[in-house]
Amino acid sequence: MEGTVVAVVVVAVLALLVLRSGMRVVNQIERGVVFRMGKALPGYRQPGVTFLIPFADRMRKVNVQVVTMPVPTQEGITKDNVSVKVDAVVYFRVTDPVKAAIEVQDYVFAVGQVAQSSLRSIIGKSDLDDLLSDRERLHEGLALMIDSPAAGWGIHIDRVEIKDVQLPESLKRSMSRQAEAERERRARVITADGEFQAAQQLANASRIMSDTPEAMQLRLLQTVVEVAAEKNSTLVMPFPVELLRYFDRAAQQFAPPATQAPPATEAAPVTPATSATPAEAAPVRPAGQP
Repeated sequence: MEGTVVAVVVVAVLALLVLRSGMRVVNQIERGVVFRMGKALPGYRQPGVTFLIPFADRMRKVNVQVVTMPVPTQEGITKDNVSVKVDAVVYFRVTDPVKAAIEVQDYVFAVGQVAQSSLRSIIGKSDLDDLLSDRERLHEGLALMIDSPAAGWGIHIDRVEIKDVQLPESLKRSMSRQAEAERERRARVITADGEFQAAQQLANASRIMSDTPEAMQLRLLQTVVEVAAEKNSTLVMPFPVELLRYFDRAAQQFAPPATQAPPATEAAPVTPATSATPAEAAPVRPAGQP
C-alpha cells in the first residue's frame, strides 16, 4: 500500500515537471512560432500562457513592435552629376511572424541591406533639386522599393525618410551666391515696380490737378500744414498767382468807364520872322581899316 502511494506521488511530480517544461509565456509585444519536430506549424501563438509538447516542440518568439532602423550615410552621384552623401531612417514592423521566422535568416539585417541599396539607387535617379525640395515623392518611391522584397518576408514598411543631404563645400558656396543674386534681383524688380506704380499715380494726379486748379491750392495748403508741424522750421508762404489773377479780373469788372479828354484848341498861326537881306546888313570891317 505504501509503495503504491509513493508511486502515485512520483508520477504526479513527474507530470508536473513535464507540464512545467512545456509551459511558455508569450509577451504582449511578441508572437510565438512553434516548430514541431523541426516543422513550423501554420499558425502562431498569441500573447499569454501557452503549452508545448515536451521534447517535440520548440518555440521562437518574434517581436512585432515597430523597428526604427537608421540607414548609414550613402555616397552617390545624382542625375545632374552632383556628388552627395545621404542618410535615411526606416520604420518597419513584422506582420507575419511565420514568414519572418522562416523566409529570412535575419529580417532586420536584410531590411537594412535593402534600404542601403535602394537609397543609392534613388540618389542616382533623382536631381539635386528633388533631394532638397521634393522629398515627399522620394520618400514614397524609396518606401516602395524597400517594401517590394520585404513583403515576402512578412515585413511591412511603415515609412522611410531622408534625414540629411550633405553637399560639397564648393557647391554650397555656389548655391549661396545664386540665392544672393536671386534675392537682389527680386529686390530690384520690386523697387522698379514700386517706382512704376508711383509714376502712374503721379501722372493721374497731375491730370486731375490740371483739370481742377483748386486741387493744387488744396495740396499746397496740405503741404503747409505738414510743414507747420515741424517746430524747428521756418515757413515762407508764396503768394498764389491765381489770387492775383482773381483780383485783376475783379478790378477790370468793377472799374468805372474812362472819361473822354477835351478836344485840343487850334493854335494861332505863327508868322515867320523876316530876315535881313545881305544888302541891308551892316558890313563888317576888319580891324585897322578906317
